[in-house]
Amino acid sequence: MLRITLDGSQLTANEGDRLSDILPDHDPALSVAVIRPGTVSQEVTRHFRVVTSAGEFVVEIPDAGVTLPDPDDDATGSTIHWADRYAAAFGPFPASFSPSRSPSRYARGDLIIGCGGYDPKRSYLILSRKDHQADHGASSDGGIIGRVVAGRAVIDRLTTGDRITAVERMISWADSTHSVTTTDLSMLLEDGMEIVSYIRIRADGYTDESVDPRIARSAEHLLFSFKDGIYHADRTTSTHCMDAHLGRLEVPQEQTRPRHEGAVTVRTKGRNSGAMFIYREDVATSAHHTLVGQVTHGIELIRLIGDGETCAVITEPDRLDLRGMHIGDARALLEERKISFEVMDDMDASDRVITDQEPATTLEVLAAGHVRLTTMREDDVIDIFLDDEKAPKTVDIFRRFTGLKLYSVGMLPFFFTYEDVWLFEPEIPERINIIPENTPVDTIPANSLAMTNASRRGAGLVGVRTSEDDEFGPTGEPLEGTNIIGSVIDVGKLKDFKEGDIIYIREVKR
Repeated sequence: MLRITLDGSQLTANEGDRLSDILPDHDPALSVAVIRPGTVSQEVTRHFRVVTSAGEFVVEIPDAGVTLPDPDDDATGSTIHWADRYAAAFGPFPASFSPSRSPSRYARGDLIIGCGGYDPKRSYLILSRKDHQADHGASSDGGIIGRVVAGRAVIDRLTTGDRITAVERMISWADSTHSVTTTDLSMLLEDGMEIVSYIRIRADGYTDESVDPRIARSAEHLLFSFKDGIYHADRTTSTHCMDAHLGRLEVPQEQTRPRHEGAVTVRTKGRNSGAMFIYREDVATSAHHTLVGQVTHGIELIRLIGDGETCAVITEPDRLDLRGMHIGDARALLEERKISFEVMDDMDASDRVITDQEPATTLEVLAAGHVRLTTMREDDVIDIFLDDEKAPKTVDIFRRFTGLKLYSVGMLPFFFTYEDVWLFEPEIPERINIIPENTPVDTIPANSLAMTNASRRGAGLVGVRTSEDDEFGPTGEPLEGTNIIGSVIDVGKLKDFKEGDIIYIREVKR
């Protein structure tokens, strides 16, 4: 018999058994961590945590022989000596190198050792704040000893009077055995093997005993991001894994704290705003990340997963988004979770569809123990199909500006109708570039849903045509100006609406 640990539980297996025998329901597209028997040891990393009076940052120094000045050494200057918009310098302290007396080019985040008056006895630890070229009294290679990998916002805040209070080399835990991730469920089991098949993340502010809703909006983004139960390792580094599969989304900055191993944050500014980060190592606080949760199971899987892999994820608590549900189904769910509710219109019609809820977020509902629901008749909600495979970029724009990106029910302003065409005008900013995508080449099928692309003046207009056409698309534009994004299923309901109405739409899968 084989002794196996599966997600923390001990079990036995037979010789010749495979991963599929202990994970019969596991999705074969999702990676699991396989840790063979061995020992775990401490590993010294190339990263240093630098603590200053303005905050912490982490630097990576590839050369193991390089050390940073000790701020506790009386011979070391640990206070800002000078700072401008290009760089900030701590010191002076004694060093040993030959200044080149020539300018070098530096990138933002470079860590440099230079000197004043070309005297290495008066050397400085210099942080490059932005790309620039300068003579910092460095060696012929520019004196770059490393780079800032976390906490770059801190180096922008450094000013006269700030000082380094501590420098410490970071330590990580490294498995000294052969540990891998795999999607091969035919892998043979070995005695003493440990299998981790998923990660669990608990939203910050939530426990089994109490709920603190202070970060409810950003925590809701966590629950929304992983509602399908899949974590996408779009990018991995030595310090973190990033999941950016939802694209750019706006998330409020609600909780700025140090990011320890297993911490989960959301990027709140920049190109990757809305991306989820899980940390493999401790890194410094960032003003552009808000802390939303903690990995409570499966950190081994996070340590091992690589670029492009996916794995199963469970979030706590379960997301409580009632939009799109029938009242009858919502009533059963709320009673099960011991949450009282009131319906703002017709409570007796169990087939009505929920279009809004107050409070809007899961943590707020759980904290209050009560929710108010707004509903409408099933006949007034229109079901649509969106084609992610053929028009992913345009479909994403449509979801963003109708509300379907975040919720199960979205809204479309009804603009105009003529003959067999119905037109809608979502509020899409002019700066959004709707590139031609999935433009038809011959006949457009009846009931096709389309958006006018940027090749025409009416870019962003949405339309549906109830009959086939080989000349003009659902928005009345020529075929080359039409992006087909899906179809309207409940097309017969459109006749009941008048111009100026807000139409509620619900996405269904095929």
